[in-house]
Amino acid sequence: MYEILAKEALAPVIKLMVISAPDVARKARAGQFVIVRVAEEGERIPLTIADYDQDEGTVTIVFQEVGKTTMHLGTMEVGDELASLTGPLGNPTEIENYGTVICVGGGVGIAPIYPIARALRAAGNYVISIIGARNKELLFWENKMRSVSDELIVCTDDGSYGRKGFVMDPLKELLETRDGIGHTWIIGPAIMMKFTALATKPFNVPTTVSLNSIMVDGTGMCGSCRVEVGGETRFACVHGPEFDGHQVDWDLLLARQRIYLDEEKQSLKRWQATTGE
Repeated sequence: MYEILAKEALAPVIKLMVISAPDVARKARAGQFVIVRVAEEGERIPLTIADYDQDEGTVTIVFQEVGKTTMHLGTMEVGDELASLTGPLGNPTEIENYGTVICVGGGVGIAPIYPIARALRAAGNYVISIIGARNKELLFWENKMRSVSDELIVCTDDGSYGRKGFVMDPLKELLETRDGIGHTWIIGPAIMMKFTALATKPFNVPTTVSLNSIMVDGTGMCGSCRVEVGGETRFACVHGPEFDGHQVDWDLLLARQRIYLDEEKQSLKRWQATTGE
């Protein structure tokens, strides 16, 4: 039912797939996610919607092959079908005219920041985007981000392309030199979002992060995605996935992301032994 219509390798371990999902595409909004099952007996994984086409009835996902399920997904080809694709889930990004905004995407976070930047610019905002990756080989969608941004800054950790350094560096410079920054969105690895949100806090600029933390059912029933925001327990899947980055208990979130590391390693090892991958 959920046929893979297109597949593209964006980087050595990062892949894009366009999936036929008319019902999901019709209701999708920037900031939301889907829950994907590769096979009937497989686990459910959350993937933020990277793009959608309501006319074509398609949803685009971008994922990094880091565990058993994402590696299995990466072996699928055009014409194959997913067991399920549930969504759109979560609350969409609050899009309005804030004036000047900054959108920061790190690593695979470049994909979900794209529809947010596009929607913000369509709403009349002046959009400054910052994207970064560890090196040039892992960087993608520069042209797509440029097409939805008034300014684009590109960084690589090792300096192999664009500006050398982390996305936090140009963000701090912008906050120090530009007046009237109305809002900032940050999507990327949790550790990157933690320190980038800390960088915006002294400037009192509202900062939104997307917490694609551990999820199982994606509907708030299992409680696997508990996060603490402003001293209160929230579920990333139903209360988020976007939260105030200045209110998130990042240390607790980072600890929770390590809970199932051993099980994930065992699952990957069993899958590799079975498939010979």
